[in-house]
Amino acid sequence: MDDMAAPGSEGRGAPVVLVVDVANVMGSRPDGWWRDRAGAATSLLAAMPRLVSRTVAAPDDEGSVRIERIVAVVEGAAKHVDAPDGVDVVRAPKDGDSSVVSVAERIAEAGSTGVLVVTADRGLRARLPHGVVVAGPGWLNRLLGR
Repeated sequence: MDDMAAPGSEGRGAPVVLVVDVANVMGSRPDGWWRDRAGAATSLLAAMPRLVSRTVAAPDDEGSVRIERIVAVVEGAAKHVDAPDGVDVVRAPKDGDSSVVSVAERIAEAGSTGVLVVTADRGLRARLPHGVVVAGPGWLNRLLGR
């Protein structure tokens, strides 16, 4: 088990909805994902449900966050993957970046919880609404033990 999250953690971290740029996270590791994008996305998504309701170290290592919900944005060849229980999958009609921004905006406007987007894409980061926290793929990969 990693030291960033403990199963069943009941910590008091700030509640967040985790919005994952799946293509960007897959692309962060040279593990052959390009040979089977749908398979790589399925594998990544399958690891995510165990993070729901867990309190983990915040990406900036200052404090903690409690993952209330996970929204995974998929695109291209990965658009037809099945969503595992505990993960909401958004199938990008065009580019994944626009869908990530749209999802983050809707959640931020609702205002009931924070938004934490996982991506390394600088252009995407610049398009996100003010107040959205961003983590690189390495942060999520560590949580998932990848």
